[in-house]
Amino acid sequence: MAALWRSYQSLMTKRPWTVQIVTAGCLVGVGDVISQQLIEHRGWANHSMIRTTKMMGIGFFFVGPVVGGWYKVLDKLVAGGTKTAAMKKMLVDQVGFAPCFLGAFLGISGTLNGLTVEQNIAKLKRDYFDALISNYYLWPAVQIANFYFIPLHHRLAVVQIVAVVWNSYLSWKANKM
Repeated sequence: MAALWRSYQSLMTKRPWTVQIVTAGCLVGVGDVISQQLIEHRGWANHSMIRTTKMMGIGFFFVGPVVGGWYKVLDKLVAGGTKTAAMKKMLVDQVGFAPCFLGAFLGISGTLNGLTVEQNIAKLKRDYFDALISNYYLWPAVQIANFYFIPLHHRLAVVQIVAVVWNSYLSWKANKM
């Protein structure tokens, strides 16, 4: 495990943006596998690799770049590593970023699942508020710790590790028709 961590650290030093994006894509995919197998009880015979691939694509092309970029912006908006700064970052993140990100995630998922604009809007109306409330049960505490203890270049990875559970929930929510 130590060797794996050293390899990750080395790659983060050489290619931080790429590693963050690949990590996000892979962990969103893991979240979908968990969703299909442990939440939905599909079994491996009924596992949708197409769905997992779509979710990984959202991780690679949306979650990784957007969240990774957001953390850089947020660090400039609210400077410092104090407890007060961590609290301010969490509030800006949860009040400003999270609602928009969650809506975009669910909308992109619906589009990739072939929903029409009308169907996607109806699905957002049905699922968005519940998902946002669930977000507020998990993420504020995680983000305060993340902003206070974790260096900027590791924040996306920490969030994505915690997000395996969250991604499982979001995958279930996004794919529940």
